[in-house]
Amino acid sequence: MNKRIYGILGVSSIMSNWNADFTGYPKTISTGEVFGSDKAFKYPIKKMWDQQDEKVLYIKSFKLSENKKGEVELIPRSLKERYEYIFAVEDLKKDKDSKVVLTNLFNALDVKNFGATFAEEGNNISITGAVQVGQGFNKYEGTNAEEQQILSPFRDASEKQGTTEKGDAKQSTLGTKIVSNEAHYFYPFAINPTAYDEYKAIGVTEGYTEEDYNKFKAASLVAATSYSTNAKIGCENEFALFVETTRDLYLPDLSQYVAFEKGEEKNTIRLTCGELLNDLEERIINIEIYYNPYTTTIESGIKGAKMYNIFTQKEV
Repeated sequence: MNKRIYGILGVSSIMSNWNADFTGYPKTISTGEVFGSDKAFKYPIKKMWDQQDEKVLYIKSFKLSENKKGEVELIPRSLKERYEYIFAVEDLKKDKDSKVVLTNLFNALDVKNFGATFAEEGNNISITGAVQVGQGFNKYEGTNAEEQQILSPFRDASEKQGTTEKGDAKQSTLGTKIVSNEAHYFYPFAINPTAYDEYKAIGVTEGYTEEDYNKFKAASLVAATSYSTNAKIGCENEFALFVETTRDLYLPDLSQYVAFEKGEEKNTIRLTCGELLNDLEERIINIEIYYNPYTTTIESGIKGAKMYNIFTQKEV
């Protein structure tokens, strides 16, 4: 692929929890700003690829295994076991040919896009991904965390029967669900196809291709919407900006040029990178903006940008 791509990927979270920390609350930095990690955005993409029968290495999968007591347990596969499972390899330890291992790794769609750290015995490999996704900061100032009490239909069997200091063990136990009332995350990303030039030279990959980019683009537009777990229901893809440039153009983090304003009827996403991109139009191949036109208006001032409905993907 003879171009670079820069852009922004936006996710809305309405009464849901896009990315929780270990306390269950939405992730924040020291200043209190809410953000989502790159892992939170990549996971639904990898999940979607896995469901489409693409080879995905870095995703949790399970196997049944007999323990020392003869009991059968459901446990997660190790990285070695996952590799052996998706590439039909009998024993990775016996495979001493690093070229074969590298070729297999590049045949996994998540590795081809996001890279890999593959630290297994005899094969210590690190691949910097062609696709780099940054941290997605919430741009909506009215975000608050909401804690909901949940009554379980089951009693806590670990408590003694009858009344204890903790209460009546015969009663159902309480749990909590923590969500954001509303948040709007904007992730920067950059795609550099030259990242694989040295691997291309040794014959383990054809390099980052247009097909690889199209698969990333297609999943990044819908993966958050499709991933409807209990915590993620209410999270949707609401915005995307794709700027395709010549290979010799280097752009900054574009998410810093985004402002979000809450409106009575529709929200507004304002892009302030119009002047920057317009000044570089001779080295820009194509610009596409995807958004939710039912809830949002876009203000950009970007010359020649094509606008699309993020759900129908038809031009607006």
